[in-house]
Amino acid sequence: MTALFGGLWGFMAIAEAVMVQETHALDEALLLALRNPTDPRDPLGPPWLEEVARDLTALGSVGVLALVTVGALVYLLLARRARAAGFTAVAVGGGMLLTNLLKLGFGRPRPDLVPHEAVVYTASFPSGHAMMAAITYLTLAAMLSRIERRWHIKAYLLLVAVCVTVVVGVSRIYLGVHWPTDVLAGWAVGAAWAALCWLIARGVQRK
Repeated sequence: MTALFGGLWGFMAIAEAVMVQETHALDEALLLALRNPTDPRDPLGPPWLEEVARDLTALGSVGVLALVTVGALVYLLLARRARAAGFTAVAVGGGMLLTNLLKLGFGRPRPDLVPHEAVVYTASFPSGHAMMAAITYLTLAAMLSRIERRWHIKAYLLLVAVCVTVVVGVSRIYLGVHWPTDVLAGWAVGAAWAALCWLIARGVQRK
């Protein structure tokens, strides 16, 4: 419940600040902090780091998330957890729909302060990669942990989901395709959606 309301409050606070442009100076400063001071076109670090960032950011792409979700659904079906599989599919699919609706509603332009190091097609706020990574990986971790009795395995699944979600969001800022507040908002609303789905699934299971 704390994650749900905390995520919603965080998203609304960030969205309000973005709409009145209170975060613009901070967004610019953080974005430039990850660039070569003498050449904003060059991200900090060696060339291989930029390539690694592209690889990591793909963990939040539609194609990779679809493959991961399908793999988890097949596992749940093989484990005779058809209801959990169906609920997971609805949760991830609904999260994708919510992401697109929020992007259309806010319509924030992408950063033009530095060159984009990855191809982008949609609006900037909230970050779709950050939001869908939070929704997908946290939801899958929650569903898979429900069929695992050992607490340390449950904790490991959640830790991996959180780490992947954080890495995806940071990579979007590093590649210059999102403002930092886009990513923060994506994490907040994505975590809130995952928490809501988990609470509903737990309630249905108890009944």
